[in-house]
Amino acid sequence: MSEQPPKKYIRRVVTGHNAQGRSIFTEDQLAPSVHTNPKRVGYHLTQLWMTDQTPAYVGNEPDPTSRPLKLEPPKNGTVVRIIEFGPEGEWLEKIDTQDTKIAWGALGTDTASTNKTGGAKHPFMHRTESVDYALVLEGEITIVLDNEEVLLKTGDFLVERGTNHAWANRSGKVCRMLFVLIDGKFDPEISKHFDQ
Repeated sequence: MSEQPPKKYIRRVVTGHNAQGRSIFTEDQLAPSVHTNPKRVGYHLTQLWMTDQTPAYVGNEPDPTSRPLKLEPPKNGTVVRIIEFGPEGEWLEKIDTQDTKIAWGALGTDTASTNKTGGAKHPFMHRTESVDYALVLEGEITIVLDNEEVLLKTGDFLVERGTNHAWANRSGKVCRMLFVLIDGKFDPEISKHFDQ
C-alpha cells in the first residue's frame, strides 16, 4: 500500500498589517502543514489556521500551524483544516486497538478515541470536547454515530456537537472536507453518560 499525495494542495493567503497599520498580504503560498496518518490509507490533513483564544488575537502573529499537530482545537480557540479521506478497504479490517492508538497519536491526541477495547462500531470512533462544523467539498462520506449513520454528499454541511462518531468513506473515491473546530465544554448532564 503506497501513500499517495493529497489530491489537491491548498493555496493559503494570509493578510496582516504593515508598520503603518495598512493592510497587506503576509503570505500567498501552498499551506505548509500537511499530515498523513500511518494507519489510515489515503488520509491527508491540511492544517489551515488556528486561534488560541476568544476573542481571537488580531495581529501579525507567527504561523500557528507550524506547531505540532493536535486533533482538538486549543483551549478557548479554533482550528480550520481540510481533510481528505481515502476510500476504506481491506486495510480497515486489520485495524486493532494498538493501531488506533498509533493513528490518534499521529493526530496529537491520546484522549479522543472511544475504541478502547476493540468493540466499537468503527475502529476510529472518537469524541472531542468541541463543536465542529463540517462541509463536504468533494465526494461522499458516512458519519457513524453510536446508533445511527448518515451519508453526506458534496455540498452537505454538518454540525457535530461533541458526539461519539467516526468518518467512514465507503464510496471507493476520495472525499474532501472542510472542518472548523471550536473548543467547547460538555454539558454535565450529557457527559455523565460517557464510558457507560
